[in-house]
Amino acid sequence: MAAVLWVALIAAPHLSGRASVLDDLDARLLDLRLRSFGAIAPSGDVVLVAIDDDAMAARSGSGSPRVWLAGIVAAIADARPGALAVDVLFADPGPPEADIALAGALARVPAVIAAAGRFEDGPARPGLPQARDTLWPQPGIAGAARVGMVNVVTDRSGTPRHLPLLVLTERGLQPSLALQAVSLFEQVPPRFDETTLRLGARELPLDLGLHLPLRLVGSAGTIPTIPAAEIADASQRLKGKLVVLGFTASALGDRFATPFDASLPGAELLAGAMSQLLGAGPLRRDAQVRRWDAALAGTVAALCTGAVILMPLSTGLPLALALVLAALGAVWLAFAQGLWLNAALLLAGAGPPLLLAGIGRYAVERRAAARAGRAVQTLKRFQSPVLAELIAGDPGFLRQPETRDLVVLFVDLAGFTRLSQALGPEGTETFLKGFHHLVTDAVHGQGGAVLNFMGDGALAVFGLTGTGGDSAAGALAAGFALIDSAPHLGRAQGLAEPPGLRVGIHAGPVILSRLGDETQQQISVSGDTVNLASRLMEIAKAEGAILAASAPVAEAGRTAGLRAPDALRTLPVRGRAGEVDVALWRL
Repeated sequence: MAAVLWVALIAAPHLSGRASVLDDLDARLLDLRLRSFGAIAPSGDVVLVAIDDDAMAARSGSGSPRVWLAGIVAAIADARPGALAVDVLFADPGPPEADIALAGALARVPAVIAAAGRFEDGPARPGLPQARDTLWPQPGIAGAARVGMVNVVTDRSGTPRHLPLLVLTERGLQPSLALQAVSLFEQVPPRFDETTLRLGARELPLDLGLHLPLRLVGSAGTIPTIPAAEIADASQRLKGKLVVLGFTASALGDRFATPFDASLPGAELLAGAMSQLLGAGPLRRDAQVRRWDAALAGTVAALCTGAVILMPLSTGLPLALALVLAALGAVWLAFAQGLWLNAALLLAGAGPPLLLAGIGRYAVERRAAARAGRAVQTLKRFQSPVLAELIAGDPGFLRQPETRDLVVLFVDLAGFTRLSQALGPEGTETFLKGFHHLVTDAVHGQGGAVLNFMGDGALAVFGLTGTGGDSAAGALAAGFALIDSAPHLGRAQGLAEPPGLRVGIHAGPVILSRLGDETQQQISVSGDTVNLASRLMEIAKAEGAILAASAPVAEAGRTAGLRAPDALRTLPVRGRAGEVDVALWRL
């Protein structure tokens, strides 16, 4: 909801046509699209007659400029064009005979001449543009032709973006030079509704304030151009055409920076706008497109924010970025179809909510990870660290019993009843804590897991995270570590003699499962391997040994370079049919 409200806030100026901080970014992204798709192919009906540097050099010292211009207009009229648009302001009075000559030449051809409005400084306001005052052509000249406004709306960098088709002036509503020229050329009156210009059967979508979005032509020379000095030899190229007469000389006339040309003559820009009005390269940006901008930005912002909030950051963030890139790609491709969508609004709408949601999600996941870490640490106090990691990583671990090949180790204290009587309750508790610490150090040091402490005994397994000879050798090494540590435990407790230990080790298949109900469970192992490992402790006691292991375990120890057994015997096992090869280690 916050993301959608954010988009609504930043989209409000865009929807109403007011200037906003996003305009500069949108302009830069529009320029990238213009360069990506290139300039439009101009209409073949528009021809520019350029008063260029050569023409200006040839005119130098030849008398009145207006008489000279009258000669150029007369030469164009001789070629019988469909219409003539003169992008020259005749606001200052000239010699009467010069104005009469120019008016006479203009009267010979359907012509439109330029007027220019001056506007208040500051950002453009929505609605029809209203001129503070206007530079009108001299009355004598204006009487021979129609008058049209030559103003163009540029962004802050000076790049032209819109052509206002109607301007409010002190003389009322005045059409643009380009619209007047096209209307005169096609001999159809322009008709407007709120969003559309109709020229005959052709409809052109307009932006707010009846502005034509400019789909810019390329660099200078893209519009078919004839130098003013060569008109006499190019009459056939002007016949029936919409001719634009204007200055392209380097020191004269308006110039505009565009993505294709750093200094495009204003006359050529207006010729390109006329070409667009004639149907070449339409570009749609109207109230409906602006609503699409807001809807797209709001949808993308909501989806991206939702993806980051509802999914793990490692999944949600790439998905959100993919959505933004996909939407940006759609905006880019829409330009090829003549739609000017606002890429800046899309990025600004999705960016801050996505950043804030990402930060929030990261903080939540950090807190969750910290809680999970504390939970695992707590779990490790009640379970072997190996088991705790397995359960934390997979809460469904052993939901169904599994058969695994593991190595099972049993250890038991000899003479514990007599020992506990001598130590008393507190001494016994201290002694058992020390004994259990020795067991966990020895077992965990070899990659094993203690499944149960049974008072003066313990059950451990090896191979939960791997199987093979290494697990058997590790179990045997853990047994030796227990035997070696027993004297230290005795001395720490002030015992005259070290406590006696019995260790039994066997490897084979066991059934790993959960015991208990849904509210309280523990991990347990069962099977013949477990029973035989337990019986091997009894065999060790009967044979006067401290450690007894089945022959495969002893062989794994030999391969690993561990201490060789003191005896290898084939013995019966209580409660089990047949005999077993048993390796024995004595003190």
